[in-house]
Amino acid sequence: MRKHFSNYIEQIAVANDDIVFITGDLGYNALENLAAKLGDRFINAGVAEQNMIGIAAGMASRGFRVICYSIAPFVVYRCLEQIRNDVCFHNLPVFIVGNGGGYGYGIMGSSHHCIEDIACLSGLPNMTCYVPAFLEDMNACLEEMFARRGPAYFRMGVGKNLPSYMSLSSFGTAQQPSANPGLTIIAQSPVANNIVAALSNNTAADRAELFILNRMPLNTLPSEISESIMRTRNVLTIEEHIAIGGLGSAVALHASRMGLPINKFISLHAEGYPDGLYGSQAYHQRISGLDEENINRTINSYF
Repeated sequence: MRKHFSNYIEQIAVANDDIVFITGDLGYNALENLAAKLGDRFINAGVAEQNMIGIAAGMASRGFRVICYSIAPFVVYRCLEQIRNDVCFHNLPVFIVGNGGGYGYGIMGSSHHCIEDIACLSGLPNMTCYVPAFLEDMNACLEEMFARRGPAYFRMGVGKNLPSYMSLSSFGTAQQPSANPGLTIIAQSPVANNIVAALSNNTAADRAELFILNRMPLNTLPSEISESIMRTRNVLTIEEHIAIGGLGSAVALHASRMGLPINKFISLHAEGYPDGLYGSQAYHQRISGLDEENINRTINSYF
């Protein structure tokens, strides 16, 4: 996603002179094109993320749209007060871009993981969090973010192309309703690639209806999803984020408010570090049950 993001920003920034890009001393072998094209509008703020957000808020207050780019945990956790007070309360067009959401930075450990970011940011005033899963819905998120001109968080991971049986929707991506529906799967972030892989090897795949949501907070359940739950009465949510303040808790809240009939609800989510060990992103996904094998096992438990 990083290269795709960089190319998109280059195109829109060249065409719009109100866009400024600030990096927290990151972007080697990915942002050189932006530095060359933007000139003075490309700023390296150094390893000073809190100051970076303050600078961005000041520039945004003067009419600029400002992108703040760093590793996800550095630009979220270190800067939470500045994001809340300087950006969100003033409803400024500062776009926080965090690379390597979830367990993306793997073996570098918990200091480099970002599994509570949506919980931290989605409740802030005026904030919209964008969590694309595929390259195609990444473009849709970026287009909305720049047009909206308000506080935003853009969480990047390793995304692939949209599967041929899914299509873009107003909330992310979705597949056509099943002829014999038995399970509603609701997911977020590039961990969706594990779900796609699991479904490709599952005999019950034709009974699953898959929805990928790419925006938070979730203010209500899209009608397509609520209608699917009414058909299946079974829900599985999957996210590379902790359970509290994430997708699963939001889906459960809105389903309860709407009085949707649910026989079985399972949430697969980031479990943190239950064994006290660190490893690759794939390792942490497996420990949390977000790997292809456990997703298959969980899907089969509904039938």
